[in-house]
Amino acid sequence: MEPLTTTYPLKYSVPKTRVFVVFLSMVLCTTILCLLQHRFFKPKIKDFYSFEVKDSRGRIISLEKYRGKATLVVNVASYCQYTDKNYIALQELHREFGPSHFTVLAFPCNQFGESEPSSSQEIESFAKGNYGVTFPVFHKIKILGSEADPAFKFLIDSSKKEPRWNFWKYLVSPEGKVVKFWRPEEPIQSIKPEVASLIREIIMKKREDL
Repeated sequence: MEPLTTTYPLKYSVPKTRVFVVFLSMVLCTTILCLLQHRFFKPKIKDFYSFEVKDSRGRIISLEKYRGKATLVVNVASYCQYTDKNYIALQELHREFGPSHFTVLAFPCNQFGESEPSSSQEIESFAKGNYGVTFPVFHKIKILGSEADPAFKFLIDSSKKEPRWNFWKYLVSPEGKVVKFWRPEEPIQSIKPEVASLIREIIMKKREDL
């Protein structure tokens, strides 16, 4: 009788070259997927109206509500050499062109000479009580440095112009793009033609859509 022998399967040995090929294929596939994702699923480029901000009472609101209007965004301060002149001019501008197609959006900031030390609600009361403003006065923010508010940072990055003092003004189109900016000492007369031009475009577009 022949002795019983147990046959065991030989251990399968994977060549190193095959392991390398599999690894390389995985890396290649991952790279291709990343490229395709970047090509077809790019993150949406933000515009000014895609941001959220806080009102004077700290409630979060979307700037989307202002889309379709021309807006003049201003960093305001209550105790500045430009306060009286600018608040009066801004309210005049808002009264003349707003509120259907245009609005001023005021963002208090205390980073320039500490000229806006009050709370957000006190600032709003000051602006309404002393200058009768009817445009929105938002929560006090920072516009410079690492803590800069994202919406205002967008204005600075888009215009390539960083405010150096209070009452810098950025004109934003109905689509949320920065059109132009003005320094605090520039007269309201230099702003009016640009605002009027944007409003004419808004009205003409609405007529075309009818």
